[in-house]
Amino acid sequence: MTHPWHEPDRTALAVLGSPIAHSLSPTLHLAAYVVLGVPFTYGRHEVASGGLDAFVAGLGPEQRGLSLTMPLKREVLPLLDRTTPLVDELGVANTVAFRTSGDRVLLHGANTDVEGLVRPVAALGHLPGLRHGGTATILGSGATAASALTASLRLGASVVRVFARDPARAGNLVTLATRLGVTLEVHPLADLAAAGPLGFVVSTLPGGAADGLPLVPSGPDAVLFDVAYEPWPTAASRAWSDAGGRVLNGLDMLTEQAIGQIRFFLTGDEDELLPDEAAVRRAMRRAVRLPDTIGG
Repeated sequence: MTHPWHEPDRTALAVLGSPIAHSLSPTLHLAAYVVLGVPFTYGRHEVASGGLDAFVAGLGPEQRGLSLTMPLKREVLPLLDRTTPLVDELGVANTVAFRTSGDRVLLHGANTDVEGLVRPVAALGHLPGLRHGGTATILGSGATAASALTASLRLGASVVRVFARDPARAGNLVTLATRLGVTLEVHPLADLAAAGPLGFVVSTLPGGAADGLPLVPSGPDAVLFDVAYEPWPTAASRAWSDAGGRVLNGLDMLTEQAIGQIRFFLTGDEDELLPDEAAVRRAMRRAVRLPDTIGG
């Protein structure tokens, strides 16, 4: 099998979704490709729900891969020829790599969102709220919430509470939790005030949607991972920080999931480290004005 790195004619990459104009994925990816010395382009395209099939059909032979955001992470599944076990588990893919196989082009799907959440949290170190089977709280019930559920389990949670604007739409999370063997509670977002102080929270709500919610950290080691990043800081993250908790920026997730995507585009394996990955990560973080190290 030809190593994907040796497909020199496939140099075009892009992020798709709706809305997409605010996306910083091109900034992150292009910063990485400068360090890696590969001649890739990376654009952004507005693709609404229902438009992905036609968009992919119109792509040329130069296409190497796609990054996917809302609302396409589930809609892409019927287009994929091969998927990683994590995509099969979650029913969500945020990455598509185009691979030449004989006279065919195969679409390989991966999910890098989970590690995009896990790595920044793990880098913070001491997480008493998740040790020995703690409780994680997820705000929202969409595709990113599925990744947050799996990430919470990997970080040590045995109970996950989901607070959703429409709990009836959390069926995919209930099915996933059953497969993973994690206890899942689903509540309306209006019930969040009754949850009390929280040790680990992942907000998958759109930017500003968590503002004003009664999010109270349980102590100085409590973590709010707000996946929103535009505008930043959100009112929710500022309130959490002012109350003494630790905050992770949505750009921390975006950077780490992008690193997984770049690994997949180049090697076909989202877990295979990049050449001089530490330098790649620094360049990416600096490109979006993050400190060189997570939590720095």
